[in-house]
Amino acid sequence: MNRAPQSNPSLLAAVAQLAPTVDATLNREEIAALVSEAAVAGARLVVFPEEAMLLAGEVEGSLGEAVADAWPLFLAQLSLLAVEHEVWIIAGGYEPTGSDRPYNTLVVVNPRGELVESYRKLHLYDAFSYRESDYVTGGGELPPVVMIEGVAIGLVNCYDIRFPELSRDLVTRGADVLSVSAAWVAGARKEEHWATLLKARAIENTCWVLASSSSSPECIGNSVVIDPMGVERAGLGPVGSGVALVEISLDHTAEVRETVPSLANRRLISTITVAPPVPALVPPLVSE
Repeated sequence: MNRAPQSNPSLLAAVAQLAPTVDATLNREEIAALVSEAAVAGARLVVFPEEAMLLAGEVEGSLGEAVADAWPLFLAQLSLLAVEHEVWIIAGGYEPTGSDRPYNTLVVVNPRGELVESYRKLHLYDAFSYRESDYVTGGGELPPVVMIEGVAIGLVNCYDIRFPELSRDLVTRGADVLSVSAAWVAGARKEEHWATLLKARAIENTCWVLASSSSSPECIGNSVVIDPMGVERAGLGPVGSGVALVEISLDHTAEVRETVPSLANRRLISTITVAPPVPALVPPLVSE
């Protein structure tokens, strides 16, 4: 008797795009509207950008004090929204450290309103004449892989996407999806870098990429969902707010990995026998 092929899990996920401001209250109102929009469309997971809580660069006075006030309200609202709409939420904010240099942290909240995982940004954006490390404290642990309704999600924060070994580590630990929250700063070639890096991480790891980017004035927006073949399945433009939904199908992932078994075909350096060095040639003797 023929059996139908076993179906792998799938997950209807949304990337949400907004332009955070220095007003944390307004940001929370925008987050609430976008979660509602995504949930009405059937999303089970909503991914928000880095800095969704607060635009740190525009804060006047002590960033540490602003973060200490905004962080608990941010977490409380995410918890309430997750329960109200019965969704998972991934979002970026600034976590207090007791100093003026907070952590840049991604949080994962489940439909029961519980904070189940968090990730303090490992690679601070000290590039293109910008120095995030001047006002942010870097994390010291690798990002987690979170199981969401049968789909394993690995967390990536903005500049992290430029370090392929971090994404590969997440996939090696079982991630089916890379969830990228970013405030990708605009500039020469930056839009091209964003698109290229996201597709590269999807293609080389044969995994899905959910990428949510801030559309604040200094950032590029262009949130996008990319499948394991590097195909853009949905996207948002460079400005404005909104949500883009895609069904993350692990059946499709399995099909791609059968066609392009690059993960299975890896030959790790540690397992390869290294040939001995070729002896240097001895120069011939020269007659006097």
